[in-house]
Amino acid sequence: MAKHGVSDICSTARSWALAAVILISLQVSSAQRVRVDAEVRAFAKESVLLRCMFVTPGNTKLTQVSWIKEATEGTERINIAVFHPQYGESFPNSDFKGRVKFTQGSLDNPSIEISNLRMADEGKYTCEYATYPSGNEQGTTNLLMLAKPKNSAQHLTVTEGKAAVVVARCEAAEGKPAAAITWESDVAGGKANTTQVQQADGTVTVKSEYWLTPTPSHNNRDVKCVVTQTTQDKPQLFPMKLSIQYPPKVSIVGYDDNWYMGRTDAVLVCQHDANPLPTTVDWTVASGALPDAVEVSGDRLLVKKVDDSVNTTFVCEVKNTLGSAKSQLTAVVIEKRKPPRGSAAGAIIGGIIGVVIFLCLIGALIFLLRKRQLNAENDDAPPKHKPPPPVKMGSSTEMLNKPHNPSTETQPLSHIYYETGGEPITDLDDEGQDGAPANGSGPALWDSSATHMPADNHATADDSYPEAPEPPLPNSGATVARGESFMSEPMLV
Repeated sequence: MAKHGVSDICSTARSWALAAVILISLQVSSAQRVRVDAEVRAFAKESVLLRCMFVTPGNTKLTQVSWIKEATEGTERINIAVFHPQYGESFPNSDFKGRVKFTQGSLDNPSIEISNLRMADEGKYTCEYATYPSGNEQGTTNLLMLAKPKNSAQHLTVTEGKAAVVVARCEAAEGKPAAAITWESDVAGGKANTTQVQQADGTVTVKSEYWLTPTPSHNNRDVKCVVTQTTQDKPQLFPMKLSIQYPPKVSIVGYDDNWYMGRTDAVLVCQHDANPLPTTVDWTVASGALPDAVEVSGDRLLVKKVDDSVNTTFVCEVKNTLGSAKSQLTAVVIEKRKPPRGSAAGAIIGGIIGVVIFLCLIGALIFLLRKRQLNAENDDAPPKHKPPPPVKMGSSTEMLNKPHNPSTETQPLSHIYYETGGEPITDLDDEGQDGAPANGSGPALWDSSATHMPADNHATADDSYPEAPEPPLPNSGATVARGESFMSEPMLV
């Protein structure tokens, strides 16, 4: 009994699961047969088209179609339009009566149009067919209502202080969906505070405030509110200038410490900074009334002619709605005009140029002294290497010192080359005491009695030499012939 009961329970569970799968499949199939738009967006006071059609009915018989509205925040379902092929159209809900209609009024195309839309019309709209034998089949469209926000911005006039206050406001009212507000500014220390308020019709109002601890330096500074929302093609910008009020700040300028007797172009200016603008600018002197030598025009005081009466303290007082401020200056009259002074910048530049020139002169002097020292060292110091002694190849001395062995000489005499400009004169060419050349050869070079060597007396490697002559007797002339010792025969031709 127990086993049989468990088996029946499992079988029943499987049957119910199979039935649920079949039902879900039928619902999906039915949802696919009723074709609608998944989402439609519209604005208030405009019209919207909600489309619906039954795809491929086949053997399914369509008997009636209804449009049912379901609010987004609730589950209440309201029939707003019904079409029956025999009984015609019906609009049972009074809120939509006169604002909803069928575009064609048929079961094939039961689309409806809703005009003069309200924000409360947002919700789910279901197109439901009554069919036989499958029963009701439907499709749902989400109607999303949009509202373009009403954007605005303004700056606030505030007074300088030590606590943060609201200096600008920006608002995007009654928008749907809610707008986004941001701030752009180069002012340091500013912060934004943004809030949202849900309206009764479903729209949202967004407010943003820009907070800042105001100082005079913030006056006229730029700040920008940027509003971004889905219905806008691009962000909307609201540039503003901050307005910070503060009492006057005063100073006197123009005194050059050179008020000499008789001067006529002395001027003082009362500089002031205030917001709001000053209401009065007054000039006085510490001693009482203004001297006759001065003339006042607004914030300017002109000394027509400097004399002892302007040797005093001048006071300028500026007032606005927030307060007043004073500044004073003591003028000293001198007998003679002071020489003009160059500007501080000119003095600095001149000093720099002078230093550069001085350094260049020192560098040039060091360079000259060093060069002179190096020249002195090069002139006085001995050479760092010993040059080789001059050698005259083929000279008379070389020929005298060279052993004369005709049998072993292989270099022809004609291969020795000399300058053709003339024969150099050497000690060997000087005459001795007896009038003979010192080298013991024949007559002197320019002696007309000198015997010329034969023109063909050039030896070659293949020439044979005659036997060596007998050695000369003591105290006789040198035995080295002149043609052999110093000069080749062609030089004498």
